[in-house]
Amino acid sequence: MTRRRVKLAYISNDSARKATYKKRKKGIIKKVSELTILCGIPACAIICSPFDSQIEVWPNQEGVEQVIERYKNTSMIDENKNVNQESFLMQSIAKAQDHLKKLHRDNHEKELTMAMFQHMQDENLPNMSFEDANALNKLIEKNLNDIEIKIAKLN
Repeated sequence: MTRRRVKLAYISNDSARKATYKKRKKGIIKKVSELTILCGIPACAIICSPFDSQIEVWPNQEGVEQVIERYKNTSMIDENKNVNQESFLMQSIAKAQDHLKKLHRDNHEKELTMAMFQHMQDENLPNMSFEDANALNKLIEKNLNDIEIKIAKLN
């Protein structure tokens, strides 16, 4: 017989909720135990029950303290590797801004290249600023140098 899917909602019946709690707690402890045995890693479970005043720990108090101490030490060592959301967003924004600048440069160079080819087809140069004219001059010199290098390789 197949198991039916459990609807995840608060169980209002106290006795049913307590029975479900005990079954699930047993399952969680079993999973943690299997994880430590199969993978050879230190793990622990801390369970606070609304039905018991005492907190339940697995495997034992000393084991839990060791795992927590190891976590604290590791988190302090790796703190500089951990990235919080604010720094992640700042890094993403900086990366996007750099990418945008590169796209602007590429776009500007392509516009200058188009202006150069239009001028070569006996069209007048569009009105451009001194900086754009200077950049166009540098682009033409760069293209001439590239052509000279290719000619030299052919000879």
